[in-house]
Amino acid sequence: MAVDVYHEGERTVQLRAGLHRQGESVSRIVRSAIPAVARDFLAGQMMLVLGAADAQGRMWASPVSGRPGFLRAESDTVLAVSGLPAPGDPLRARLGTPAPVGTVAVDFATRRRMRLNGRSVPDGDGARITLDQVYANCPKHMQQRQPCWRPATPAPEETWAQLPAHLQSLVAGADTFFIATTDRDGHADASHRGGNPGFVQVLSPTRLRWPDYTGNAMFNTLGNLEVDARAGLLFLDWDTGTTVQLTGTARTDWDPAAAAILPGAQRVVEFTVTSVVEIAHASPLRWSAPQLSRSNPPVALTC
Repeated sequence: MAVDVYHEGERTVQLRAGLHRQGESVSRIVRSAIPAVARDFLAGQMMLVLGAADAQGRMWASPVSGRPGFLRAESDTVLAVSGLPAPGDPLRARLGTPAPVGTVAVDFATRRRMRLNGRSVPDGDGARITLDQVYANCPKHMQQRQPCWRPATPAPEETWAQLPAHLQSLVAGADTFFIATTDRDGHADASHRGGNPGFVQVLSPTRLRWPDYTGNAMFNTLGNLEVDARAGLLFLDWDTGTTVQLTGTARTDWDPAAAAILPGAQRVVEFTVTSVVEIAHASPLRWSAPQLSRSNPPVALTC
């Protein structure tokens, strides 16, 4: 597919990074239909992460879990999702109406991931997503984990205007999170970020920072942030199924001095927290201890 799969923000970031030719080359992986091999991959998954804006326009990243088969390619361009985010999740009500969504299906056991973006409409206790972008991402910075299913009842959500101390510890020790962003026209995207524990720095209860490592040169996330600063983050407690969701704004720091502080960083992303939602036992999935990716750079030492 031609380079016009990119919008203005993505092209601007590619040029600034000096990677526009690589971006043009890799754009060929983006399709508008689900490849046959991807149908089998989707049918075996147990988790999908969705990115979308809520009724107030705030971006969130939310997990949806199900037994294998809860994701189904109804056709080349329609993904059926038999499930919704947990009660109390910021996007549960939003998915009861048509909405642009970005999704990423991640198989941590095999370190495979696929992005599927489009428009969602309600479908009983789930959703149907008509797709306009489908593509796989490489396994770089993905930690390997094995899942198991333990049905649990989600606790009522707890909300804060900033990150409380017990969640600061979870975020500061994370090796994985998901980020939801949007372009100027409202097209949503959900993406995975990974690194060694500590790669996300908690600068204060309302400020986070993480390194942007070498990737596929598409710059979907940073390109969206170039034109719309809204973003949502999802962190998982792998042992309990608890979800921690943050919404706010993000910006890319292009100062080489800022990147030099964080090993492996090409750039640095700073996130300002405006709201936090914690749901204990939101997911029925539990995960083994991780086998960290060999691609992960070391983390910066902190005093």
